[in-house]
Amino acid sequence: MKTVVITGAASGMGLSATKLFLEKNWNVMLADFNDEAGKKAVKELTKSYQKEHIAFQKTNVASAQSVKELKAATAKVFGAVDSVVNNAGIFTKGALHEVSEEAWDRIMAVDVKSIFLMTKYFVPDMIQQKAGTIVNTASISGLTGDYNMAAYNAAKGAVVNLVRAMALDYGKYNIRVNNVAPGPTNTPMFQANPPQVIKQFKEASPLGRIVEPEEIAKVIYFLASEDSHAITGENIPVSTGFEIYSGQPVQN
Repeated sequence: MKTVVITGAASGMGLSATKLFLEKNWNVMLADFNDEAGKKAVKELTKSYQKEHIAFQKTNVASAQSVKELKAATAKVFGAVDSVVNNAGIFTKGALHEVSEEAWDRIMAVDVKSIFLMTKYFVPDMIQQKAGTIVNTASISGLTGDYNMAAYNAAKGAVVNLVRAMALDYGKYNIRVNNVAPGPTNTPMFQANPPQVIKQFKEASPLGRIVEPEEIAKVIYFLASEDSHAITGENIPVSTGFEIYSGQPVQN
């Protein structure tokens, strides 16, 4: 039985991915900074899935010590890790001059440094076993620019290019690294927007809707599994078409 570690696993896309991996008979180590939400998620998951395949570790993905503790806990419960899903992330609004230094450092730590730390402590075992997959949650905001989202654009832009370097470095060990790049997704964070804003997002999509977390989960699982064995170093948008428009007006 294979094992996956998923960060940001207590809600949204991470929780949807957790459920799908469990449905596919993987062991799942849930990692999340929110201890209460993580324990609640495990309690709910054990109603539908075998508890011996589920574990939770409170984790600060921006802390080397915390990631080392996650690695040790995973090894103790499940042994070898076959896949790491770097899904944890935060969002910061504002033009660059409006963003505080603290907010800038925080988003870079959670959205970018976390991938460095998770790779540093989990990849050596993958190298030894000559197999493994890593899936990072990037964003279409790393592929394009947005108004009032400079720090987020910078962080996700780093993730978008980091995946290529990781894929080049680890391919010789049979380790594949890919990104899923979601567009606006129906997570609790997105649902906190006013109804009018949600309506505007839906209208901006060529499909007239936003992405559901379960749709992201399917792509995460695909990239983590052997079904994608010929894919590495790629950014896969899952966006209902948000990133395909040039911005030019309709020409008659």
